[in-house]
Amino acid sequence: MAGGKAQDTSSELKLFLDMLMAERGAAPHTIEAYTRDLAAFLGYAKGCGADALAITPDLIRDYLGELTKDGLAASSRARKLSAIRQFFRFLLSEGMREDDPASAIDSPKLGRPLPKVLSFAEVEGLLETAREGIAKAGDEGARRRAVRLYALLETLYATGLRVSELLSLPRTVLRADDRILTIKGKGGRERLVPLNDAARDALQMHLDAMNGVKGQAGSAWLFPSADGAQHLTRQRFGQKLKTLAIAAGLEPSRVSPHVLRHAFASHLLERGADLRSVQQLLGHADISTTQIYTHVIEERLRKLVEEHHPLAKMPLSRRK
Repeated sequence: MAGGKAQDTSSELKLFLDMLMAERGAAPHTIEAYTRDLAAFLGYAKGCGADALAITPDLIRDYLGELTKDGLAASSRARKLSAIRQFFRFLLSEGMREDDPASAIDSPKLGRPLPKVLSFAEVEGLLETAREGIAKAGDEGARRRAVRLYALLETLYATGLRVSELLSLPRTVLRADDRILTIKGKGGRERLVPLNDAARDALQMHLDAMNGVKGQAGSAWLFPSADGAQHLTRQRFGQKLKTLAIAAGLEPSRVSPHVLRHAFASHLLERGADLRSVQQLLGHADISTTQIYTHVIEERLRKLVEEHHPLAKMPLSRRK
């Protein structure tokens, strides 16, 4: 294995670490990370018969290859390569080497992680559980909180708003037209987002439930905190959503406000919405950000074929 712990540090490494502390003022945990990564690399090189002054580009590539075989994530390999590059730049600047063997090494491709997405049936299950929570509420206070959670979910899934945009909606947002929300998003950019009938009905139920409630009835926020002075916090909403996920039979780690935003986008695209329209609804400045949802759909379709196509797992030798 390439990531084995080295026994000693070389004199070149000690000089490099001294430079980090003296000239860059590196923090102790940073020094520890460089020491660990570079000592492991130099230990690997020593096992190949090379010291710091004799390491070649091919040896660095071989080391990164071994890390890949060991199952190290691309992000961790990229971090180790960054330390190696800085080490050899230092040796070159100090005249200890005449070349930089790491200069021609390409960084590992990190890729972009696909967003977590719930299926339509899972979102329906969440909404149904939230509706049931209203009916099961034991008193008026519990019912108001259940109605608020249901209105939050319906609005979030109907609009794909960022959680910060949703929770900071003013009470007056529905006055001009309850079919359209005017949202001020990142960078102060405004966009119009339509509301479906289910979200409008849920919001009206929520507003009716707050009537006459001290603090909340006169609050400036559509989703006020208990005393109405502030809006509901994202932490509190997140907690309520995790509890709801458990009640709906879902793994709570899979459910968050942002996951519902992802579900809104991917479900629209699955049903034929065009990418530009979804970009506008989400408030993305760059369409490349929206395109990640097309990859989600492609991955889902690939898994569907692999799991259910009769020939997907059959060896070629048997396809006769």
